[in-house]
Amino acid sequence: MALALNIVSRTSHSISVLEQQMQKLSLVVFNSKREKHLNPKPRLRNPTWLVRKTRSHTDDPITFENREFIKEIVQDKLVQSNHAIDEIATNNVIWTPNIQRTGVIARKIGVYPLWLKNGSKMQTTLLQILDNHVIKYYTPDNYKPHKEIRPKVYNKKGCILLGAEFGDPSNFTKDYCGLFKESGVLPTKWLARFFVSPEGALPLGATISARHFQVGNYVDVRGKTIDRGFQGVMKRHGFKGMPASHGVTKTHRRGGNIGGGGEKARVWPGTKMPGHMGNTYRVAKGLKVLRLNTKYNVIWVSGQAIPGETNSIVYVYDTKIPTRTPTNPLPLPTLLQQTDEDVPEDIYDESIHIFSDPTIIFNEK
Repeated sequence: MALALNIVSRTSHSISVLEQQMQKLSLVVFNSKREKHLNPKPRLRNPTWLVRKTRSHTDDPITFENREFIKEIVQDKLVQSNHAIDEIATNNVIWTPNIQRTGVIARKIGVYPLWLKNGSKMQTTLLQILDNHVIKYYTPDNYKPHKEIRPKVYNKKGCILLGAEFGDPSNFTKDYCGLFKESGVLPTKWLARFFVSPEGALPLGATISARHFQVGNYVDVRGKTIDRGFQGVMKRHGFKGMPASHGVTKTHRRGGNIGGGGEKARVWPGTKMPGHMGNTYRVAKGLKVLRLNTKYNVIWVSGQAIPGETNSIVYVYDTKIPTRTPTNPLPLPTLLQQTDEDVPEDIYDESIHIFSDPTIIFNEK
């Protein structure tokens, strides 16, 4: 019995000594910095306007008369939102390439051909400018981006928050509807932020139409590509593939050698290999505005490779390419449409052939 108690006391003493020694040790963790930029750890940086959008639907005990009354209130609020601001206080600042205007939220409708005056045919993409309204504006001093850029920024930009496509307020949460309280606009289904210069700021509730852009100018379109899932190298990167016959066994659509031998003895970063394709944001730059419809707020831009599916949401803004800068000043902050102004329904670029114009003219003798 005495021997057992002695062993227990020695064991407890050794454990206490070991704990004291462990407390004196400092834990050192080594993190490898090699190729750290390839797959950075995702960080959650939610902006102030990113709140829970939709709420769970429940069977509320509301009578039919009350439901109709709520719909009438929503329609009255919708009419007030459409005519909230008829006049925008404009400053006498002339647009320069150093001034950045706001972009717009649009919907990709489809592809449509147009013919030039020389007879050549070209494919264009139709983008419908939705009912864009200004929800919030952050001055360059108040806006704090989630990822700080260079410490010295000489031409600071503000941030403007746009909303498009009105929705039923009963389908959104209280926090989401609170974002639109200051602007007096109904809650919208889509939100997007754009960097603007202080000269290009717009008042809350202002509306932006398709005439924000002009025919003949160039724009950049940003959208999310179609999600293709996991694809091989032939579809993802356009590889030719192996021969179809003459001794080829089960390697018809494989990528082949990836160059892992030699001195490097590894796979270089960026090697084209099978993987997930699509579902990423891409920007189509330098697209020319060829046609503009003022009735339905639709613009025709050159090309048919705009990222995104049909009826998907895209973001359109002035191009960043230096060689595509407009020669004439752009409307700043946006084009104001007067109530008594007679605007043509369709505005074409000078290079587009209008089918209502005569093509063959005979001289009378």
